[in-house]
Amino acid sequence: MWAVFRHQLRRFRGSILGWGIILGLLAAAFVSVFSSIDAQMEQLQQLIQQFPTDLFAFFGVSMESLTALGLLDIKFFSYMPMVLGIFAVAAGSGLLAGDEEKGQLDLVLSHPVSRREFFFGRVLAFLAALAAIPAIIWGGFAVAIGQTVLDVSPLQIARPLVSLGAMVLLFGTLALLLSMVLPSRRMASSVAGLLLVASFFITGMAELDPGLKAIADFSPFSYYQGGKAITDGLNVGWIIGLLVPAVVFTLLAWWRFERRDIRVAGEGGWRLALPGRNRPARQRPSEARQTL
Repeated sequence: MWAVFRHQLRRFRGSILGWGIILGLLAAAFVSVFSSIDAQMEQLQQLIQQFPTDLFAFFGVSMESLTALGLLDIKFFSYMPMVLGIFAVAAGSGLLAGDEEKGQLDLVLSHPVSRREFFFGRVLAFLAALAAIPAIIWGGFAVAIGQTVLDVSPLQIARPLVSLGAMVLLFGTLALLLSMVLPSRRMASSVAGLLLVASFFITGMAELDPGLKAIADFSPFSYYQGGKAITDGLNVGWIIGLLVPAVVFTLLAWWRFERRDIRVAGEGGWRLALPGRNRPARQRPSEARQTL
C-alpha cells in the first residue's frame, strides 16, 4: 500500500506545488493589501455603504462587522472552496477512473497488490495532497502577517484552512464515488462540480431569501466557516459534519471498486438489463439436429 501511496503522491507533486504556491502568493498579496487599508477602514466603510447591501449579505457579512479580516473573508476564503474544489473534484474523479480510461488500471492490478491496498494507497495520497496545498497557503499567510500590523496569529489564520480542507475533501470523495458509479470520469467530475457550484449559490441566496433556509441546511457551504473561524474559533461540530459524509463516500467508493469489472480502456456506458437481450437465440429444429 505504501508503495502505491508514494507513487501517487509523486504524481500529485506538480499539482501540489502549482496550486499551493499560486494560492499562497495570492493569500500573501491579499493580507498585504487589506492590512494597508485597515487604518482607512472608516472611510472605506462610508464608500462601501453606497453598494447594495445584498452584495455583502450574500456572503453573510454585515456592514457593521466589515473589517480588514471581513474583506479577507469575502475576497479570499469565501471563494476558496470553489477554486480549490476544482482540483479536488478533478483529482478525486480521476484517482482510479483516470488510469482505467487510459487502459493502465488493469495492468497495474495484475501485479501482486490487492484492490484494498491499491485503493487506500491512492486515497491516502489524495488526502496528503489536499492537506499539503492548504499548508502551503498557510505559509503564505504566516509570512505576510509577520510584515503587517494585523493582530492575527499564525494559529488563528490556520483555522479557516482546516474548514477549507474539510469542505474540499467532501466534494473530492464525492467525485471519487461518482467515478465508480457513473460511466466516465468526465461525467463524474461534471456532476460533482455542478453540486459544488449549486451548493455555493444556494447558501448565498439563503442569506437573501429566508425561504431558502430549509434547503440551505442541506448545503455543505452552510457548514463552512471561512474567515469567520479566525475570530470565532473552529466549530468542531461543523468540521465533523463535513468529514463524516466524506468518510461514507470513501467507503462506498471502496465497496464499489472491489465489486466492479475493470474496463480495458475508454469510457463506459449505461448497461440496461433489457428482457431477453442476453438470451441465446432459439435454434430451429433442423439446426439443433445438425448440432447434435
